[in-house]
Amino acid sequence: MLSDDRNPFRPGFAGLPPHLAGREVEQSLFRRFFRTLRRGVPVPSEILVYGPSGYGKTTLLVWAEEQARREGLDFCRLRSDEIRTPSDLISRLHLETRLPESALDGVSVDPTGDAVGQRSGPPPLAEALEARAKEAPLVLLVDEANSLEPRVGQWLLNAAQVAGSRAPFLLILAGTPDLRARLAGMGASFWSRAKKVAVGRLADAAIAEAICRPLAADGIEIEEETLARIIRESRGYPYFVQWWGHEVWKRCPDASGRGRRVTSAIVDSAAAAVEAEVQRSFADTRSVLESDGVLPAAREVARAFGRGARLSPADFRDAIARGVREAGGPNEAETADALEHLGFVWRTKGVPGWEPGIPGLMDYILEQALTPDGDAATR
Repeated sequence: MLSDDRNPFRPGFAGLPPHLAGREVEQSLFRRFFRTLRRGVPVPSEILVYGPSGYGKTTLLVWAEEQARREGLDFCRLRSDEIRTPSDLISRLHLETRLPESALDGVSVDPTGDAVGQRSGPPPLAEALEARAKEAPLVLLVDEANSLEPRVGQWLLNAAQVAGSRAPFLLILAGTPDLRARLAGMGASFWSRAKKVAVGRLADAAIAEAICRPLAADGIEIEEETLARIIRESRGYPYFVQWWGHEVWKRCPDASGRGRRVTSAIVDSAAAAVEAEVQRSFADTRSVLESDGVLPAAREVARAFGRGARLSPADFRDAIARGVREAGGPNEAETADALEHLGFVWRTKGVPGWEPGIPGLMDYILEQALTPDGDAATR
């Protein structure tokens, strides 16, 4: 086998894959917004990026950061746990010197401009963000935004709306599929007004491109039937696609010149390693479902899906209710939020109902989850 240190496919690492395929629509959106900022013009809205784990959300954000810097934009990337208070925002964004005089008098204001008392309150973030963005177009990305403290989220979203209407400033929020519910809990209109980017599964052509281009760059050809198998078994899930590329590449003969091919024998060998990784990731998710007390509900939701591709809101609620009655623990709303947060289910933009998050996970839960009697669950 070839050494992993030369392997262009590096699943599980935060960064860009050897070839980013199937995200042309999302990339076009970012480029359009960045070009607007570069001209010093306010963008039409904020951007919201969401999706289950393993769909390449972080990959897209890394690409967006690199693209923004190539456009000459000021880019700041923060995690929600780094901004627990408005003061954290001020210090992280180095806004102290850009605060308006109103922040220095005896009455402090919140980002909407309302007086809230003496100096103990937060400074006017909107004016400070506007001042910085006018010095240089600014992109602020808040990752894991589903974990934002509600009050900080309100301050930030209000400030961003004001600053973005007056200056070349763009706020990007990124998070898990429950980001919609978190924003609603903040009482913010961000979800309705933002440009939404749902990072979903890859089409077959994109999977082929993601596999074939890096292999071809290393002089490796792939047989049509073996590629078809990789496309079929990865089921559009970017994390699985990268694992297939990783395992196939390292099994190719290390020979110069022509004749390096991905054969059916190589794919057979790679399949066992990929399946082991799939089972490991499924077991990890099952453990989290169990520790969160929502495993019975996850099983009921999986049963409700059956072999279907989508579940109606009513059927989803009924399945959650059955699981909660069986196990107790979190209430129905908390259980639904937990399943969405883990990417067990999610809702894509503009499509009614729910769809499975991670391909194959529901089948695994039905096979591995135990009933109260200790017997393996069946359909």
